[in-house]
Amino acid sequence: MPKPYVPNDKWSQRAAKEGYRARSVYKLIEIDLRYHLLAPGKRVLDIGAAPGSWLQYASEKIAPTGKVLGLDLKEIEPIAENVVTRVVDVSDLDRVTEAIFSMEWDKVDLILSDIAPNTSGVKDVDQWRSIELNQHIAAIAWKHLRARGTVVMKVFRGKDFDAFTHELKTKFSRLKVMSAAASRDRSREVYVVCSGPILASGK
Repeated sequence: MPKPYVPNDKWSQRAAKEGYRARSVYKLIEIDLRYHLLAPGKRVLDIGAAPGSWLQYASEKIAPTGKVLGLDLKEIEPIAENVVTRVVDVSDLDRVTEAIFSMEWDKVDLILSDIAPNTSGVKDVDQWRSIELNQHIAAIAWKHLRARGTVVMKVFRGKDFDAFTHELKTKFSRLKVMSAAASRDRSREVYVVCSGPILASGK
């Protein structure tokens, strides 16, 4: 039985105390500690980046020479000098590509996505919408991720999950699935971490 939703739980309180914009930052911190994704000099693309807590953490970890590009349907308040944000619909691959090229990039080292659909309350519908969103993320990764790069996607578990991860395994050399401690107890979200796009070009 899931615990009731607590709007101001310990993670939210900690985020406020430590100056992060959202509790979700602790999910990224846990993922980074496990897989060592962020390092100085990295080129990072953060998809569904509002309100910006993942951008804040990534900015700190890749400084002083790395840069982060954050994309979202919403405007994001400025973060730091090494963070650029754009209002882009991530389902529009051409627009995403334009945003990446605006950074004078072609390939990126790391793609982060904490994106989730607007939920309807119908589990199967919400889960499929999550899969659809992440199919767009995977397409972006396939086009723009460096050969040794990594993409992190938040996915809702459900009946389409296994088929989606099977598809990912045909396109990436390695795939891991993890749950984050900061995810809400009632949530079905997991993080899928894929690296080494197969046949990817670029260096």
